[in-house]
Amino acid sequence: MNMETAILLIQCYDQQGIVAKVSDCIFKNGANIIQSDQHSTDPQGGHFFMRIEFCFDTDIINKDELKKQFGELAKTIDAKWQIHFTTSVMKMGVLVSKQDHCLYDLLYRWKSGDISVNIPFIISNHLKAKELADQFSVPFYHFPIDSSNKEEQEKKILNLVNNSTDFLVLARYMQILSEQFLTDYKKDVINIHHSFLPSFKGANPYKQAYERGVKVIGATAHFVTSDLDEGPIIEQVVEPVSHRDNEQSMRKKGKNLEKAALSNAVTHYLEHKIIRYQNRTVVF
Repeated sequence: MNMETAILLIQCYDQQGIVAKVSDCIFKNGANIIQSDQHSTDPQGGHFFMRIEFCFDTDIINKDELKKQFGELAKTIDAKWQIHFTTSVMKMGVLVSKQDHCLYDLLYRWKSGDISVNIPFIISNHLKAKELADQFSVPFYHFPIDSSNKEEQEKKILNLVNNSTDFLVLARYMQILSEQFLTDYKKDVINIHHSFLPSFKGANPYKQAYERGVKVIGATAHFVTSDLDEGPIIEQVVEPVSHRDNEQSMRKKGKNLEKAALSNAVTHYLEHKIIRYQNRTVVF
């Protein structure tokens, strides 16, 4: 037996028989369901989401035939679907600026085996992260950016990432990716925002939070869209603060929150637990 594990993601209008049809297709191919999660926004005409993990014997059915059968099934329920095979390791490009705490956390988790991913390179508009990239033996590319060369440098970055990554992570990359870049890249980009969105957008969120006397701070990992800081939210983490905290202590706490939110989001993504719907996400 040559066993392999696959993850199927489905979304469609809620209707009777979805789970039965998917389960039957898996059963008829000699596969075994390991885990199944589903959610409906409303059983009466709502939207249905499903993540199902199963193992199958490649001697009985190959991947292409499996994809064909799920494609035919999806047509009968008018569903959007994806299938991922756990033997396929994704390639994650990482972009960073001067602050490297999120980058270090991702590299540590990657090196220790906590996340299963390939990191083909690190890209930065500053040289500060090169030492860290060298420490983990990851190729480093420096693309300094200013108002006069942003378009040119984005094209160079795009040429590098287009065919060598499955998705990008902005680990405190303090440049706004242009709408043209996102359109041309066509793949997912995950960002960590040092604020509990939608509050305190833009610059100096901890200063804004301190001046407002908030009682909780947080960090938000989200998909990047052409609308700044408006992309679907994947993960948010928070921590209480009090009158004893100042801007400096909030920043210190915030760094830990940023690392946690980003690593959780990346883990969810690599484990194919996220389904995007409109400007929201379902995270199983």
